[in-house]
Amino acid sequence: MDAVSPALTGACTVGLDIGGTKTLGVVVAGDGSVLAQVRTSTRPGADGVVDTARRVFEALGEEVGGPLACPVGVGVPGLVDVGRGLLRHAVNLDVNGDDLPLRDLLADSLGVPVVLENDVNAAALAACALVGADDVVYVSVGTGLAAGLVVDGRLRRGEHGAAGEIGHLPVDPAGEECGCGQTGCLETIASGRALARAWPTPDGPPAAALFAAAAGGDARAVAVRDRFCRGVAGAVRALCLTVDPERIVLGGGVSEVGEPLRVEVVRQLRTMGEGSPFLASLGLADRLSMVPQHYPVAAVGAALVAAG
Repeated sequence: MDAVSPALTGACTVGLDIGGTKTLGVVVAGDGSVLAQVRTSTRPGADGVVDTARRVFEALGEEVGGPLACPVGVGVPGLVDVGRGLLRHAVNLDVNGDDLPLRDLLADSLGVPVVLENDVNAAALAACALVGADDVVYVSVGTGLAAGLVVDGRLRRGEHGAAGEIGHLPVDPAGEECGCGQTGCLETIASGRALARAWPTPDGPPAAALFAAAAGGDARAVAVRDRFCRGVAGAVRALCLTVDPERIVLGGGVSEVGEPLRVEVVRQLRTMGEGSPFLASLGLADRLSMVPQHYPVAAVGAALVAAG
């Protein structure tokens, strides 16, 4: 893979992207190239997360031909206290309530230094490198929905680590209950989990099946696709009206659908601007791009975090 950043000069680093469904690990060389990738299902719960990380870390060592002794950056969903290495309210990992000292648990298990970061924040750093901009909103449409905000080249985490948690913005008082305890959050409309509920498939990614059915003219598929993409566009609009970034980058597991997703989100953004000269003047659709298909943006971002 192509180099992503001069920040990764020197020894290799490892990045782990621990999501609610899968965990992806990468080894990144000093020139920024990805030397190895390993992917596996994530076991939920604190013990499950630590065990999953250990298995991926060991498998990466096997891929590169020997045990790894380099720093590890770990991206996880939920609220992360970077300074203390704590995780809380990671509902998609079944980690709720009390602070979990995940950084120290992982360091003990892996036997190397570990840096903990919110997964979408980590991905936002890699997205900045990909698009060559310092003001970027990275919108992750994966198991959940969240955003990473980079302003003037620096991550904006917020006072409680909750900056960018756009998925938990309530938009439908009559909607479904969200895992966060609120009702009608964006995540219940525009996330991989919401899409799987709306368009269940016996095997294969629901997003790919949905977009294929919609392209084939299935009226119900078109309705489900449009509601989903309208939710993603709504998240983009809210974020851009808040921080007005230079670039907006879509990523996450659902983005593996590729160009059809971008096209439909752009269409929804343009529709939103039809009745508002103000919104249309902001050119939200023109700022939108996507992470290249199959590019491990969150894992590479975690490696960037480990590189410091």
